[in-house]
Amino acid sequence: MPVSPSISLAQIQAPIAAEMEEFEHKFRQSMRTKVLLLDKIMGYIVKRKGKQIRPMFVFLTAHITAADPTAPLPEASFRGAALIELLHTATLVHDDVVDESNYRRGFFSINALWKNKIAVLVGDYLLSRGLLLSLENDDYDLLKIVSNAVRELSEGELLQIEKARRLDITEDVYFEIIRQKTASLIASCTAVGASSTGADKETIERARLFGEKVGIAFQIKDDLFDYGTEEIGKPVGIDIKEKKMTLPLIHALSKASWLEKRKVIFNVKNNEGRRDRVQAVIEFVKQSGGLDYAIGVMKQYRDEALAILYTFPDSPSRTSLEQLINYTIEREK
Repeated sequence: MPVSPSISLAQIQAPIAAEMEEFEHKFRQSMRTKVLLLDKIMGYIVKRKGKQIRPMFVFLTAHITAADPTAPLPEASFRGAALIELLHTATLVHDDVVDESNYRRGFFSINALWKNKIAVLVGDYLLSRGLLLSLENDDYDLLKIVSNAVRELSEGELLQIEKARRLDITEDVYFEIIRQKTASLIASCTAVGASSTGADKETIERARLFGEKVGIAFQIKDDLFDYGTEEIGKPVGIDIKEKKMTLPLIHALSKASWLEKRKVIFNVKNNEGRRDRVQAVIEFVKQSGGLDYAIGVMKQYRDEALAILYTFPDSPSRTSLEQLINYTIEREK
């Protein structure tokens, strides 16, 4: 079911509006510290939080996998959502240091405002808060799920760096990278949601696989932004400038002649931010059917995610998850 363009996140969030409000309060409390500098930075992080998609996946999945979908969620669901936010935020803070990035979602990054040393320590602090939150409440199952996601995220980043040096990424390698880098985190949200309500192993695995399919579709959508005509979501051509091989380009190269392939790879390797070379790659991908192919694959993963979602009982939360899936692949930024 395609989501109406007029549907907002607030409408999708309606079945869990109370949980989201409660979570925001609890998450703020979990970030408090007596160290003044650290407390100031934590306040800055909380203020610039994004759309809160991850907690939404946790709470909506918790409801559809609970024995009573209408019952209030247990405290474990809130702790699971906070754990994911803490560990994910830690990885983002560290990423900005590694990438020497001065901005994150339109705001100055931690390293831009407080320098690298403090940013690394802040990331370490967030990791430790997440670990302690779980250990203090014996949430070992939740900690295992999220720790596996962080491990996979790191492996995916390193695999992408390794492959970017030679630009020899195949579709199989691409899907392994995005499964680890992006899909593992969404999968951890849905698995944590199911686990927090005491669901059995089969249900948790079904919920995890559902999240993984959504995550892959989400990343392909993000890759498609690179070929837009406006700077929405991220600057057009940024992946090409950073020598990242994404699905539209990989598919287009697989159909190209040896000479054409060599020319395109030269432009990617030696673009040095030059607009003409980046634009030449974008035009090549568009003319070679790379965008249409990637859109088709994205919709295939969307449909596979919906097929898994429909195995759960119908409810307002299931409807919201359906809308949230479509929202993630039809978003314009």
